[in-house]
Amino acid sequence: MPDGTQVGRPASSAFVTLPNVITFGRLCAVPLAFWFVISQQPVYAFFLFAAAGASDAVDGWLARRSGGGNAVGAILDPVADKALLVTMYVTLAAVNELPSWLATLVVFRDLVIVGGVLTLGILGHPVAIRPLYISKLNTALQIILVAVTLLMAGFDQARPILLSALIWAVGATTLASGAAYVWVTVRGRPT
Repeated sequence: MPDGTQVGRPASSAFVTLPNVITFGRLCAVPLAFWFVISQQPVYAFFLFAAAGASDAVDGWLARRSGGGNAVGAILDPVADKALLVTMYVTLAAVNELPSWLATLVVFRDLVIVGGVLTLGILGHPVAIRPLYISKLNTALQIILVAVTLLMAGFDQARPILLSALIWAVGATTLASGAAYVWVTVRGRPT
């Protein structure tokens, strides 16, 4: 400034980082992915889902490269990931591309984990959730199943054995990871 004063960045600018902008874009893509599936455009939904996955890798890499991200990104990133996956499972079940029991299981597991963490926090026993190996495997299988389902629907392919195997693998790992989180949390709480 001409008078020698400096204009600082607004206080909220710390929240506006490139990784957070990318993550927010992924969150904004959720309604579009929903629309593509509901309007029977699974190929577009597949490409959007793939782009969202790529953006997750990019924003994570950028956050680590720039010093580990920030508190906003630490909350926004998993919210965007879960919003996309849960939306895809519920929507694909609604159009009969995935079984409704699986969508219910995926949603229920996430509700139990989030509800448990929130309840313990309210009761004065905050819990730090660290990803477990089974949870990482579950997430990978969930992503693969959505991608394969969208591709199969997009090209009017009959349900192959691979898709059925993935459905059961996602069901099993969803149950196992949910139980593992409950077990780790209960075991870690003082009696």
